[in-house]
Amino acid sequence: MSLGIEIIPVIKSLGYLGVWGMVFAESGLVFFFFLPGDSLLFTAGFLASQDYLNIWALVGGTLIAAIVGNMLGYAVGKYVGLKLFAKESKFLKRKHLEMTQRFYEKHGAMAVISARFMPIIRTFVPFLAGVAQMDYKKFMLYSVTGAFIWVGGLCFFGYFFGKLLPADKVDQYLLPIIVAIIIVSFLPSLWHLHQERKAMKAEKSN
Repeated sequence: MSLGIEIIPVIKSLGYLGVWGMVFAESGLVFFFFLPGDSLLFTAGFLASQDYLNIWALVGGTLIAAIVGNMLGYAVGKYVGLKLFAKESKFLKRKHLEMTQRFYEKHGAMAVISARFMPIIRTFVPFLAGVAQMDYKKFMLYSVTGAFIWVGGLCFFGYFFGKLLPADKVDQYLLPIIVAIIIVSFLPSLWHLHQERKAMKAEKSN
């Protein structure tokens, strides 16, 4: 059975708290990078269209969970992550911290907003923003903007999809769309990794 279909009984069983809890964890706790945020939001929106959830309560609560999760990730990075760089080690060097800080100074808005649509990466970006000591007001502005686009876009997409789809066609179309969302959500991450590899090769050649 597919990941997308398996999410449906989980949401039906846990309700709002399950959706909010998973979004909060994926947005701020690096150990929960594996949670299916994009397909979760779409499926929750779809279930709201079938009257299992209220769409406004779903979106409102999920927005708060996504924003507060990012705030937690930032705080952990700022107050705990920095300590990891206090002493030089094989994997955590001062130059890595300085590179991260320069990156967030230059690309902070792009990183925080676009990361919402990148599985795995979206979990680590708030933590790294905290490590880099990114300006907190800017971080919050970008975090809230990204949350509105991500949560609102996917929940309402699922909701209107469910309203437009005839009941007898749900099984036929729901699974392919969820699979497509999962695939598409990974494309920005793969492109980012590709660009990073090209940059590293260019740097080495110079």
